[in-house]
Amino acid sequence: MAWWKGWDLIESLKSELSGKFEMLMVALVYPPFKYDAKELHDAMKGVGTSEGTIIEILASRTKAQIREIIKAYKEEYDSDLEEDIKSETSGYFEQILVCLLQGERDNATLYVDTALARQDAEALYAAGEKIRGTDEIQFITILCTRSATHLLKVFEEYQKLANKSIEDTIKSETHGSLEDAMLAIVKCTRSVHCYFAERLYYALKGAGTDDGTLIRVIVSRSEVDLNLIKAEFKKIAGQSLSSMILDDTSGDYKTALLNLCGSDD
Repeated sequence: MAWWKGWDLIESLKSELSGKFEMLMVALVYPPFKYDAKELHDAMKGVGTSEGTIIEILASRTKAQIREIIKAYKEEYDSDLEEDIKSETSGYFEQILVCLLQGERDNATLYVDTALARQDAEALYAAGEKIRGTDEIQFITILCTRSATHLLKVFEEYQKLANKSIEDTIKSETHGSLEDAMLAIVKCTRSVHCYFAERLYYALKGAGTDDGTLIRVIVSRSEVDLNLIKAEFKKIAGQSLSSMILDDTSGDYKTALLNLCGSDD
């Protein structure tokens, strides 16, 4: 288990606090990669699996970040992240998660070969709209092993070829957790800020609050790109993130979240 110097503080916080405020304060103590490792571990332990948490982390982190998460996971839990994911998931959903762990998706690409992008677009079209059924492996391979800049060109070429967006095709060709994972990859490729803004919006929208997602996104992005996420949130929700937090949370928990979010000016 954890051995770094913050562990004693975590134990102290757990003994002194409770509920959502405790969850938030503990999350703030963890170093980023150890926190992601913890969230993945928590998503898989016990009965059932929190697929949404696993998808969010693996689809939104860079390859370099994922390498550090794998390392932190091994250090903290003396277990292999890939093997644990394989034991908790199955089928094409398992394959797309493993591919995200191993892929070269975020390689920097300054120059995009339009012919190669068109080739991938044609392969996706042939794997979905053009046939009866779906070649899921082709979708997984292209979405998980191409750079973001290349994928953006693929999506553009796909729209021209199929006369519909790649998102619409994914929705019609897949379902369940596999669909959620593919859509998360596409959304993060187009704009990771929009993706997290949407995650926050659905965490706060309607009756009840998905506090796990709310805490994880705000803590993990607070010193990275939260201001950009807040701007996208306002476009989606029609109101600021802080105003929705004010309406949906209370007490010290609310105060701490608002301090993390900062001013909306």
